[in-house]
This record gives sequence, C-alpha cells and structure tokens, in this order.
Amino acid sequence: MMAKRFEDKVVVITGGSDGIGLASAQRFAEEGARVYITARRQELLDQAVSQIGHGAIGVQGDVTNLADLTSLYERVERDHGRVDVVFANAGMHQPIPLEAIEEAHFDSTFGLNVKGLIFTVQKALPLMTQGGVIVLNGSVAGSKAYAGQSLYNASKAAVRSFARSWTLDLKERGIRVNVVSPGATETRLMRDHFDSGRGAEEEVIKRVPLGRLGHVEEVANAVLFLASSESSFVAGHELFVDGGVAAV
Repeated sequence: MMAKRFEDKVVVITGGSDGIGLASAQRFAEEGARVYITARRQELLDQAVSQIGHGAIGVQGDVTNLADLTSLYERVERDHGRVDVVFANAGMHQPIPLEAIEEAHFDSTFGLNVKGLIFTVQKALPLMTQGGVIVLNGSVAGSKAYAGQSLYNASKAAVRSFARSWTLDLKERGIRVNVVSPGATETRLMRDHFDSGRGAEEEVIKRVPLGRLGHVEEVANAVLFLASSESSFVAGHELFVDGGVAAV
C-alpha cells in the first residue's frame, strides 16, 4: 500500500496540465493531497484534472497575470484556508541565440520563468503556515552553459538564486524552499525541441552520463521528496535530476 505522506495537505502546482507538473500532481493526489493545478488552456486543464482524479481541482489562469494568481489563491482560501505546499513549476524553454534575441523573447522568457515564479510564491505566503514547503522548478541549464539559449539559462539561474535568498527570508516562519533541477526530460516541450533539429536528441543524450533522457515520473519523485517531511532538514538546496550532467 502506498504511503500517504500528504494526507489532507493542500498542494498548489502551476503549469500542472502537462509534463512534470502533471506527473507531480498525480503523485501528490495518490498520496492523499488536495491538489490544485493551473494552466492557461482550459481544455488541457480539464483533461489533466480528469487524469489526476482524487478530487483534483483545476483553476484556469496565467501565472504572468497577477489577477489570475490572486483568483487562484482566493479559491484555495475559500476551500481550505491554507496552502501547505507550492510547486512553482510553470515555465518555458525558448532557445534563442544571442544575436537573435528581441525584446519580446526577453519579456516572454523572464515573464514566465522569473516574474511568474516570484508572484506564485509571494501570493501564496499569506496562506502558508509553519512547516510549509516551496519547491521551485529550475534546470540544469541554470548551472551549465548551453549555447544558443542564454535567456533560458539565465532565467533558471535566477530560480536557483531565489531559493537561497528565500530560505533566509522565510526561515523565521518555518517555510522551507528548495529547487528541483531536471536535465533533459521526456516531455512534450522537449520532444518538440528535439523534433525541430536533426540529431538534437542524440547530441543531448551523449552528454548524459546515464545515457538516456529522464522521465517525468523521476522528477516528480524528487519533487515529492523535497515537499515531504523526509527532507525536513533540507533547505536552500538544488536537487539535480539530470542523469549526472551537473555532477560529472
């Protein structure tokens, strides 16, 4: 029988209709959590809620829109009056070489990966109490240099920095902040990226010591570990789920 580490815990996951967010939402729900997910597209959100089951609730919205985030947390407050876990997962991967970067590229990448993440966390804080947990979705790209995607790399480096700073900012409240940093993971977005460039997948796999792509379930396992009491003395940490890329 699966352990119920999150029985009656209230968990909010942004970008929860696909990929890592959806896999994590499923795992939290299976372990007893009351799960709220967000996504911009209602159709995908409805499909995800049906797939997750266990009473999961979808709240349509864009994390770059502060009014949408306010509506999300107002719904959670009406239902439960608190948030126990936030997985700030929503993000985008937009590889653009330096000479081709335009203002719109900067605004979209930093708007979602940085601005959206900041306010996802900030607006949750009034509902979080002692023992609350925040998990941020980073990337190995925040620590490694990947050509042709400096905007994305920098946006994920910012996520790593937030975890350090917010660990100090929130320590008196007993709220832990950590980062899960995936490497190349088999998601729809990654598959689209691979399919757009011939041989791209093979080149990525060559750089992975374990010799394969990661699976969303493997990242979800790490997210649940960081959100659980099993990691109660882990704070400000970046947990790489990348097949050894960052370490080797």
